[in-house]
Amino acid sequence: MNRNSYLLFFLYLIIFPSCSIGKTVSNLNKINYKVKLDTVTFFDHNRSRSIPLAIYKPVLGRQKAKQTLIIFSHGYYQNEAKSNTRYSYLTEFLASKGFYVVSIQHELPTDSLIPNNGIPQIVRRPFWERGADNILFVINKLKKSDLQLNYHHIVLIGHSNGGDMTALFPEKYPNVVDKIITLDNRRMALPRTKTPKVYSLRSSDQPADKGVLPNKKEQNVFGMKIIPLLNTFHNDMDDRANPKQQHEIRNYVLSFLNE
Repeated sequence: MNRNSYLLFFLYLIIFPSCSIGKTVSNLNKINYKVKLDTVTFFDHNRSRSIPLAIYKPVLGRQKAKQTLIIFSHGYYQNEAKSNTRYSYLTEFLASKGFYVVSIQHELPTDSLIPNNGIPQIVRRPFWERGADNILFVINKLKKSDLQLNYHHIVLIGHSNGGDMTALFPEKYPNVVDKIITLDNRRMALPRTKTPKVYSLRSSDQPADKGVLPNKKEQNVFGMKIIPLLNTFHNDMDDRANPKQQHEIRNYVLSFLNE
């Protein structure tokens, strides 16, 4: 770059400071927006299935930038209603940082319970498949009505059984999401891919099944991040987490989103 080019570059930064190279997503996350919670139910006619949603919307005012869509999938609570609202410490927090968070109720009271016997990767696969179908339906439904969202960088987050759905999704529906973040999924293998980017937070008490987590070489090759939480049990990743655990999980998830 010659002298005149340097002068033009610095003149550009002075005139348009909001577009400077140094501005990052993390700077935007310093803002805390008010959050509006909407509960709605979508209906998939092809599967004759209701899909209840809790939608955490940041109140952004006149901001024109399209919002990042996060689809959240809860852990297994034996088909209890409103299981998708049990992670408010995280879903509300992410919405307060400007993300549009949709938490899906995957199990309905009329559904059969997940089997406790048999090989999990076989007997639970249909439940993960149904969850992946729910996620895709919600994304496609939102595309028709919520034009303010950025559908090129969708993020999936899921805990436990919801994390297994999240891990399965890119295999069943490639090239739809940009990142997946699992909170201690234990049964479905994480995809070994560079796209979507893969992140996982791991509990201190419940190990994953063989082959679920990448080894160190795979982590390096595919740029995956596997973070152990030394003071957090598997069942303490929902709203039962204490303030210290909540703070740690929120910070890790936000750092993943900012990469």
